[in-house]
Amino acid sequence: MNTLHRSTLLAVAGTALVLSLTACQSDSGGTSSSRPTTSVTVASSPAAGATTAAKDTVTSEAAGSAASARPAGAKGSTGASSTGATGSTGGRGTASTPACAARDVRVTAATQDGPPYTHIVLTARNTSGHSCRLTGFPHIQFLESHKQDVPAVAKSKPATPVVLTAGAPAYALVKLSDGGVDEDNEPVSAFSVQLEGDSTVIAVTAPGSDGIAVDPAKALTGYWTPELRNGADDF
Repeated sequence: MNTLHRSTLLAVAGTALVLSLTACQSDSGGTSSSRPTTSVTVASSPAAGATTAAKDTVTSEAAGSAASARPAGAKGSTGASSTGATGSTGGRGTASTPACAARDVRVTAATQDGPPYTHIVLTARNTSGHSCRLTGFPHIQFLESHKQDVPAVAKSKPATPVVLTAGAPAYALVKLSDGGVDEDNEPVSAFSVQLEGDSTVIAVTAPGSDGIAVDPAKALTGYWTPELRNGADDF
């Protein structure tokens, strides 16, 4: 009985010890497996946050760099260019530009080419300080005995009216005679000029110390032009 009882007690004690060790191993294993998971979770959260923050920082810095690299006023340059294009047309004469009056211009005469002096050039210079339109041709009367205006040559008419800015000149070629010795020329030391649409008489001194010789039957005048042109002003 003693031997059987002792064996039983030893068996029970062994079983208890095995169960106790198994329980301890089970508890220890569960704790070990949960800690790494928790540790990874805790560690990964800051890492993810740091990555996000880094991305935000890089994005913000890149945006700032792009903004600083963008040419300042690039959009405004287009506007400035348009304004410049529009401003470039501001000096052109229009229909609202007033016609030149006698008080707006100074008319002078000079001989053209050498002898025989068959032509003179009239210059009308704008002295008004503002732009004006010089239309038509000079209405010229050389002699008191011939009240008719000198006829104008149609081919010399410019395509558009001449607009004179302040200080700018216009020209008109005037034929005096054919230069023949047998012509009925008369000496002229001064003559009258009127502008288109203005009845004011402008007295012009003839060039040369002896004046000019005019054949009223041969005299012709060209239209006012910004410059004398070969062909159109040859008559």
